[in-house]
Amino acid sequence: MSDLYIAAGGGGDPLGTLIAARALAADPVDPTGPADPADPARAPLIATYAWERPEVDPTAGGPLGERDFDGLVHEGGGIRGGGFAAFTPATRARPPAGSTLPALAGDLPARLLLLDPARGLACLARQIGAMAEAAGGRIRVVDIGGDILTHGDEPGLCSPFGDALTLAACHLTGIPTTVHIAGPGLDGEIGEQVLLERLAGCRPLVPDREAATAAARALAWHPSEASALWAAALHGARGTVRTARTVVHLTDTSPGLYPLPLQEAVAHNPVARALVAEHPATLDAAADVSHMLTGIPGLESERPRTPQQASPVTGIAFLDRDTAMKALHETADGTDHITLRHAARALGLTWTDIPALRAVLTTDTPLLRLAP
Repeated sequence: MSDLYIAAGGGGDPLGTLIAARALAADPVDPTGPADPADPARAPLIATYAWERPEVDPTAGGPLGERDFDGLVHEGGGIRGGGFAAFTPATRARPPAGSTLPALAGDLPARLLLLDPARGLACLARQIGAMAEAAGGRIRVVDIGGDILTHGDEPGLCSPFGDALTLAACHLTGIPTTVHIAGPGLDGEIGEQVLLERLAGCRPLVPDREAATAAARALAWHPSEASALWAAALHGARGTVRTARTVVHLTDTSPGLYPLPLQEAVAHNPVARALVAEHPATLDAAADVSHMLTGIPGLESERPRTPQQASPVTGIAFLDRDTAMKALHETADGTDHITLRHAARALGLTWTDIPALRAVLTTDTPLLRLAP
């Protein structure tokens, strides 16, 4: 028996979800924990939306679906046949779409499955049901940061729809489901203290550094920020962090992984409750429900809210560490750390330059520590 893990919001959530899977597998007080995901023959199944930021996917019109990829592996007849589809390193997004998921399929010790909501909520629930049956166990939804517990009116909220759709679809499956909040507040959407109040009574598990290391290879190049922040917190980082959008605080609470029953998560989330009640037949109709309740367009990708800085050099090939660090200090707003995604943007680079930028900055950690 194993479990199906769902990376609630897509994007970089599969990285943090893998860390959660490792931690739950090693938790001695959780007798329902999954089979050891460190065993390559029993790698965890992680389902995720192909829903990424505009710099990764320039189509930026909502989550990519089965029709947007070549080389998916189909099981149970595929999505049209009531089954599901999985990524391999050979999978490719069809241009002009882009996705990091094929590369993650090669760099994460997990099997990545595609959540395709294009045919509406009921079809998404059937996909999740088929995936859970293949895993042979319960469902564990993992959200990095905690915006899945939104009440819909938080001032920093910017991407509530995907998480709510996940909750509603899991509810419709009828399969026992636990929601896990990793690193409260680390996505910069809902404050840590607000989330801790909503998680009152939940006993957190704190993954060890070995669990965080499971995602290290992918974190070396992926533009994820929330998962990178959680991994950094597990490695002991504390203080303020400048991300591409805001400033986040790493505290002694940040390493926690908080479980709560699905119904409690749904009770917090008005969009999930409305989706369960209305059963919208199409993705657009479901997105309209979210837009109406939160004022945030459900299928509009999160756009950069800070201007990209002009590059101080002519390209990364000519970038030296001193020049880069001077420019990054100027954009850090006095914080203790910056994310590699923010660093690349501030230097006029793209997310694909992150590995080379790490070499220039001589860092092998998820965040760049700024000297006082």
